[in-house]
Amino acid sequence: MTPRRFGICIDANDPERVAGFWAAVLGREIENTGDEIRLSPRTEDDFRIRFLPTDAPKTLANPHHLHLTSNLPDDQQRTVDRLLGLGATHLDVGQLPEEDHIVLGDPEGNELCVIPAGNSWLAGTGFLGEVAADGSRENGVFWSAALGWPLVWDQDGETAVATPSGSAKVAWGGPPPVPRGPRDRFRFDLIAPEDTDPAAEIRRLEELGATLVAESDGERRWARMTDPDAYEFEVLAPR
Repeated sequence: MTPRRFGICIDANDPERVAGFWAAVLGREIENTGDEIRLSPRTEDDFRIRFLPTDAPKTLANPHHLHLTSNLPDDQQRTVDRLLGLGATHLDVGQLPEEDHIVLGDPEGNELCVIPAGNSWLAGTGFLGEVAADGSRENGVFWSAALGWPLVWDQDGETAVATPSGSAKVAWGGPPPVPRGPRDRFRFDLIAPEDTDPAAEIRRLEELGATLVAESDGERRWARMTDPDAYEFEVLAPR
């Protein structure tokens, strides 16, 4: 049986533009299914990323965002310059002058950080090193069990898991969370293993602490659920 995979879903007013930006940033190919746009993973452990259309404008900070890494001292500025050329903008999210990461927004303002070289926490990860998420310790424990990935950090209310190869992390920073609107634009996906029974997977996640919002029609999407912190995620068939 294949392992469970972690995915990211981003709502966009112009999905083609936002997907094109991230495809260029991450060096991935684009798949357009008509219903959504996906970035093809290059390795089994790559986070699955997809984009869905929305008419709602972005008015609040996302509860989750991506961290891009640097290997050499000049990498951070080179990455920033490249992203600005692709359509990113500088963002002020209240970062302090002494903080060494650089905060940017993609073409629709989805926050991301470019981390300087020498960051020990992301040592050994790939260029897309981390999803930094709002969330309680309970939420990190839930996702660890939901994915079958052990916690690599569990201290002072902060938790983290890593992909099986260690190529990237998902970290929950504890309270306080950012303000939230009717629906988060940046959400998580859980991609089921092959030969998984949809009803059994939904029941397993409920037993771990998730809440079923709606079972989905069609073969691709099995269910819309919320995790213990009430962040929405979708359970998807393997692909």
